[in-house]
Amino acid sequence: MTDLRPIGYWLKLVDQLINEQFATTLEEHGVTRRQWQLLGMLSRGPASVDQLTREVAPFLDPEGETVVEHLAELVESGWVTVSETGYAITDRGRIAYQRLAEVVSVNREAATEDVSPADYATTLATLERVARNLGWTGEPE
Repeated sequence: MTDLRPIGYWLKLVDQLINEQFATTLEEHGVTRRQWQLLGMLSRGPASVDQLTREVAPFLDPEGETVVEHLAELVESGWVTVSETGYAITDRGRIAYQRLAEVVSVNREAATEDVSPADYATTLATLERVARNLGWTGEPE
């Protein structure tokens, strides 16, 4: 009989492998995963630093990492602009984001190879249920 590993093991392992894959892929293009996430949010429209922080909060190192440091590099590269009301993606940033989206799509497809759409949907629904059972409300903290 096979000893099944607990859900925490698989969650940590998959999270680590996703992070490593993103780091390798995106670093080749001079972008961090947080910057990729921020570009994705800004591609949907301008946002304040508070809105952006709430969205990526689960991914930030609690030891002081902020979205501002990631945004600063995006502003410096000309991919994002900053104003009194917040941040917005530039045309140059949108083009870069679209190119990166193609690369990320290949990674996502590789990660779910041989996983049926039904199994993937079940996995996501199950993980959401587990999160809710543990107190997650679906609202930013």
